[in-house]
Amino acid sequence: MSIASKANALWEYANPKKFLTTTERVLPFFWISSAVFIVVGLVWGFFFTPDDYKQGSTVKIIYLHVPSALMAINCWIMMLATSLVWLVRRHHVSALAARAAAPVGIVMTLIALATGAIWGQPMWGTWWAWDPRLTSFLILFLFYLGYVALWEAIEDPDTAADLTSVLCLVGSVFAFLSRYAVNFWNQGLHQGASVMRVGAVTGTDTEEKVSNIFFFPLLVCIIGFVLLFIALVFYRTGTEIRARRIKALIARERVNG
Repeated sequence: MSIASKANALWEYANPKKFLTTTERVLPFFWISSAVFIVVGLVWGFFFTPDDYKQGSTVKIIYLHVPSALMAINCWIMMLATSLVWLVRRHHVSALAARAAAPVGIVMTLIALATGAIWGQPMWGTWWAWDPRLTSFLILFLFYLGYVALWEAIEDPDTAADLTSVLCLVGSVFAFLSRYAVNFWNQGLHQGASVMRVGAVTGTDTEEKVSNIFFFPLLVCIIGFVLLFIALVFYRTGTEIRARRIKALIARERVNG
């Protein structure tokens, strides 16, 4: 199969009926596998790993904080990709997928902010600091809220999709900063990347990284959160498609009536 034919096959899922049929078939797998990975990862991490020699048992909040923070950022990146598809190809499923993902991103961002505060208080002596990464993450959260509010404020769905797509492009700056702020600014309380770094894989990195005894259950949790995110977005996108169909039917009945 050529690249062009593979691309055309992928675009078939922009058809709402095809999307609903496919996601309804695979959703049980994502629900079950995400639950298994999250439960196994959290039980493994909280009950079968030792306390850290520096942070004690407080370090175990990493199993909630890191996966939720990663998904909060990657959720916006997914929204950016689907928003670009909408702007270029005008596929309604892509716009609805971005809309469906936003509340999931809000929840992930809230979990990351809350667990970060709980983790930071005993480590830094404060619940909050205007650290570059923390500040950019808070602004990202506000962009999430603004994105959802803009969808709700505009009645015409295509106009709402256009404006929220532009907002998503602007907010992507803060999603990028949330991920890489500590690489741009050395000052600040938040530590640098210690879980996944190129140097840590190649062996050229001399900075402190997460020990394998913590890393492996954390990796299981991250996989679980990714699977949960996919399941939630598939489910919510299907709900958005059905809601739009209902509105179209109601509008048609009013015209005919």
